[in-house]
Amino acid sequence: MNNDQKTGVDSCDKTFRASEKQIEQRLVEAVRNAGGLAPKFVSPGWDGVPDRIVLFPSGRMAFVELKRPGKKMRPLQMRRKKQLEHLGFEVFCVDDPGQIGGVIEKIKMGGDAR
Repeated sequence: MNNDQKTGVDSCDKTFRASEKQIEQRLVEAVRNAGGLAPKFVSPGWDGVPDRIVLFPSGRMAFVELKRPGKKMRPLQMRRKKQLEHLGFEVFCVDDPGQIGGVIEKIKMGGDAR
């Protein structure tokens, strides 16, 4: 692993670019610090589901799909998002660590994900 891969910094432009894994780790830590849980969501036989289920006291929950900065959900992931929203669940797509605090607040307060 080269230095760029370890740090998430491109040696050409020195701009921080968080990987999906780094964003996911930050989400899990922030949810835990806010009093909740963010277990990995794995559903064999049902592709395209969001990466994490975020759970807070008083039954507040939402699904979170994590992406590298600037990346968008694939068509199947968008279809799953719409299916879950149709059932009344909130589904967020996070591609920037700066979004995490706002997403947590919306989940805890029952904000609209759409």
